[in-house]
Amino acid sequence: MKEFTIGPNDAGQRLDRWLAKAVPLLPGTLAQKYIRLKRVKVNGKGSKRDVRLERGDLLQLYVNDEFFDAPTPENAFLRVDRPQLNILYEDEHLLLLNKRPGMVVHPDDKEQVNTLITHVQAYLYQKKEWSPRWENAFAPALCNRIDRNTGGIVIAAKTAAALRVMNQKIRDRELQKLYLCVVHGVMDPWKGRLKGYILKDGDRAQVRVYDRPVPGGRTAVTLYRTLESRNGLSLVECDLITGRTHQIRAQFAAAGHPLLGDGKYGRERDGRPYQALYSYKLNFRFTTDAGPLERLNGREWTVEDVDFVEEYFPRR
Repeated sequence: MKEFTIGPNDAGQRLDRWLAKAVPLLPGTLAQKYIRLKRVKVNGKGSKRDVRLERGDLLQLYVNDEFFDAPTPENAFLRVDRPQLNILYEDEHLLLLNKRPGMVVHPDDKEQVNTLITHVQAYLYQKKEWSPRWENAFAPALCNRIDRNTGGIVIAAKTAAALRVMNQKIRDRELQKLYLCVVHGVMDPWKGRLKGYILKDGDRAQVRVYDRPVPGGRTAVTLYRTLESRNGLSLVECDLITGRTHQIRAQFAAAGHPLLGDGKYGRERDGRPYQALYSYKLNFRFTTDAGPLERLNGREWTVEDVDFVEEYFPRR
């Protein structure tokens, strides 16, 4: 519990507006709840949110200490009142999440609060499974990344042991991540392999694909198979042998078959808000000991409802 005495500069403010300034990390909806539950007392009594504070009023706040910290990217999770997560699987070590297109996975210059990792941390904090005050260094973390405008399965580690093991399994390619995408035209052949050399263009925030090695370029290999073609579009499943930035988008565009809705590598947005690309299936195929994650070995998760599949390739 913390106590505050209202001085001349704070006198005349509504209680809820003063609370927002005094406890900047406390979400507005949670602040309203605390006022209703009388966890915010004015002169020893519960009060209404719109009461005007007077000089000399004594406020007692029964609010967790971490909400009084200065706002930083590391404690942004405290601003999330209701975490929005589509959980495919959860155990004591990790979460498998279905990320919606449009959500960034980590904070960036444009978004600090409404990110996937922030919602994960808020979820675990509110479940009392994790708090930064209990840890010396570890914080829940994502094991893989997906572009803002791509949807699909993301792995979140709840423990340091899970993070360490999963990162090694990913490096050793003991996981298979399959993507669905819709491309313009018909692939020839229908099933095959795209290989190139990807070079990042930092100035344009995109990559270029070359058919021969270039200085700074990294090998990119994608296996693909066409599932269906209709109305000048093809539904394609991709298996990433390498995991380069924008690999699928750039390689199919370089092959003359840009993804539907890809304004960066394609011709236009096609009236879609996001490119038609989804990380829809995840297989765990461990060949070495997985320690705390061994129960996942041999299991598979699939996102059954992918919006662009239903829109352009509805079941007949």
